[in-house]
Amino acid sequence: MSATSHGLLCPRCQSVIPIPEGVRVVQCPSCEMRSYVQGDKGTRRWQVARQVEREQALTEVQRFFSGMNRASDLKRKADIKEVFLVYLPYWRVRAHLAGWIFGRVKSGKDSTKPVEVEIFEEMHWNDAATDVSEFGVHQVRIPHNELAPYDSDLLHAEAMVFEPTESFSDAEDEARQYFEQQARSRRTLKSRYFEKYHLLRRQLSIIYYPLWVARYEYRQRNYQVVVDGAANRVLYGKAPGNIMYRSAALVAAMAVGNFILVNGTYLAAQALLFADDSDDAALLVLLPIVIGLAIVIAGYRAFRYGEEIEQTDKTARKALKQKDGGLKGLPGLEIVNDMMEGEFNLEKMLR
Repeated sequence: MSATSHGLLCPRCQSVIPIPEGVRVVQCPSCEMRSYVQGDKGTRRWQVARQVEREQALTEVQRFFSGMNRASDLKRKADIKEVFLVYLPYWRVRAHLAGWIFGRVKSGKDSTKPVEVEIFEEMHWNDAATDVSEFGVHQVRIPHNELAPYDSDLLHAEAMVFEPTESFSDAEDEARQYFEQQARSRRTLKSRYFEKYHLLRRQLSIIYYPLWVARYEYRQRNYQVVVDGAANRVLYGKAPGNIMYRSAALVAAMAVGNFILVNGTYLAAQALLFADDSDDAALLVLLPIVIGLAIVIAGYRAFRYGEEIEQTDKTARKALKQKDGGLKGLPGLEIVNDMMEGEFNLEKMLR
């Protein structure tokens, strides 16, 4: 996406005036006449002030070095090479979603009834406006009461500033998909046969957000940790894994997973004998199989791919999920969802 548009003619000398993205007052490069841009407002730009000093960010990095799944000597042998501040651009969309969903819900044991779900809700979405594969932070928590108008000179003097590279239309499309996804999750229906949504009072802006980036070396390999520059917490980081933890994770997952597979399936099958013939009763038998296999697979993944740990804070992941449904709709299965996403946590499982 180009940060500057051309097309406004100076009313005095007829020269073409460049219009930086989000700027309302522009100056003619020829006669220096100032003009106020009306019509399409463009994209407003804001910035979040840095609240975290370099020393505070380093303290969080040191805390990141601790953990069961990290190399036991990481805290002693990690050599921090550089720590620097960056401002990354994030799209933010605020809108009211109005819509209707027509479908059916379960009514009694063997019947359903039609329902109409009306939705009118203010929703928020944000996502990186540039390639953040190096930093791993796809979205941020934006403090609405701490936004300030974008000051390019101030930010460039303080840190490395990245400019948006993703288009306005792509951001708007993804925001709409996310809002619709959230609307569907508000009510669980047996089936849906019609839905319609409208975005009202839509506001789109770009937020420049501060992040501290620490790069360190451990046994001749380079890693990186990203700390929130406004809230002082680790959003993303990579670290060498712990071989003892990987082995323990595999053994624990095999033991717990097989226990659930064998005993859980047997108990579920016994319960099924006294249940009705509904789909929910049949799902009862599949549930321990899915959970048991998920634990075994997650333990294997932790052992096989745990040589390098990649940690992403849940608030820093992309807001738009690739698929609806899955195990998210089943209560009490958050740990299984984490395992399916490759995030095996032995401490969490043992609790």
